[in-house]
Amino acid sequence: MLSRRHALALMAAAGAAPALAACGPNSASSSDSEKLRIYWWGADLRAGLTQEVLDMYSEDHADITIEPEYSDWSGYWDKLATQTAGGSAPDIIQMDEAYIDSYGSKGSLLDLESVSDTLDLSAMDDAILETGRLADGTLVGAPNGFNLFATGMNPTLLEKAGIALPDDTTWTWDDFLELCQEISEWGKSSGENLVGTSGFGLGSGDLAAWARQSDDEQLFPREDEKMVSKDTIVSLLEYSLSLATSGAALEPGAQIENNSASLEQGLFATAGCAFQQVPSSQILTFQDSTGDPLQLLRTPARTSGEAKMVNKASMYWSLSAKSADSAAADLTNFLLNDKGAAEVLKIERGIPAFPELQEAVRPLLTENELVSLDFAQTMQEEVVKPPAVTPASGVGFGDEYTRLAEESLFGKRTPSDVADEILEILTDMQPES
Repeated sequence: MLSRRHALALMAAAGAAPALAACGPNSASSSDSEKLRIYWWGADLRAGLTQEVLDMYSEDHADITIEPEYSDWSGYWDKLATQTAGGSAPDIIQMDEAYIDSYGSKGSLLDLESVSDTLDLSAMDDAILETGRLADGTLVGAPNGFNLFATGMNPTLLEKAGIALPDDTTWTWDDFLELCQEISEWGKSSGENLVGTSGFGLGSGDLAAWARQSDDEQLFPREDEKMVSKDTIVSLLEYSLSLATSGAALEPGAQIENNSASLEQGLFATAGCAFQQVPSSQILTFQDSTGDPLQLLRTPARTSGEAKMVNKASMYWSLSAKSADSAAADLTNFLLNDKGAAEVLKIERGIPAFPELQEAVRPLLTENELVSLDFAQTMQEEVVKPPAVTPASGVGFGDEYTRLAEESLFGKRTPSDVADEILEILTDMQPES
């Protein structure tokens, strides 16, 4: 079932109408037309950095009053949905992949290519820019940062165990399992509280990566793509089981407990495992927690040499459909393209989407921060086409998948039985053609 927050977001998106362009409080015909509202989620660090950049913009645009708003993630979507339903959506909205179709496909977000004379995205790599397009090709999100689903590795632990570092250009999931078994066995024999990995296969992102490596299957395929098959789902559930039963990963109960812990308190962050699949932008958090020089690797592949990594927008800047005037587009352009702004924000919202700005921030980054930047840049030579954005009909799939994958991991149901239900749910969530 969809959560209340998901349902409210969908209702809000569905209720948005082009008529808002003529009657919203920030419309071009309003006396408040020189005011711009911008809304984002994040903690105090992001708020402070963003405000610094907004102040930079205001210095040269005294005729525009910027009204910043921010909240934590837990309250963000309820507030945005309420504002959108009431016709008072912010002009500039920080948007997430899970919700961009919910708002964009119902007319709540502006086609950014309609303001391309002001918002210049031409220097952004297509492999990154494409992550902001809806299924019909409409560009409604400008990635303000990106990352990749990758393998985090703690080389200090492998060296301590006397185990050679893997070659991530050739390794497979079978290699990964054997390596993690070896690490766990060393941890047990040496009295170290150490396992190979925390686990794999309980998240929908795990399934998406596994499917992509399985003959380019997708969770939400485009017209020319194949939907994930039952055999592929079963193979992942069985692999997840084998990690736990072989000792390569935590046992099921500990996996669930670890997944509910904060990033800083989880197994990988406390040097309790050598490997974990992570969004590449999170590696800095893990480095700060462990104090070890962590590395990022390609994910293991089902077929050697075919990791099929993809870019994922860490978040987007989107414009409300009622903000078709140039002011909102101009401020967004500043946030994305200005070198001074990039030097303030650095990689707080992910790796900058423009190659030129990546090099501008490089001298300002710490050695730990450079791990994320270097990995992202290296992977651009081999990334494949990103998946379609999650459709509005599919925003609840992640929760449903995890619930069912846990039933398989605990042995409550067979992988085949669980895969049937996962596939049924996923089929029902496919957008109408």
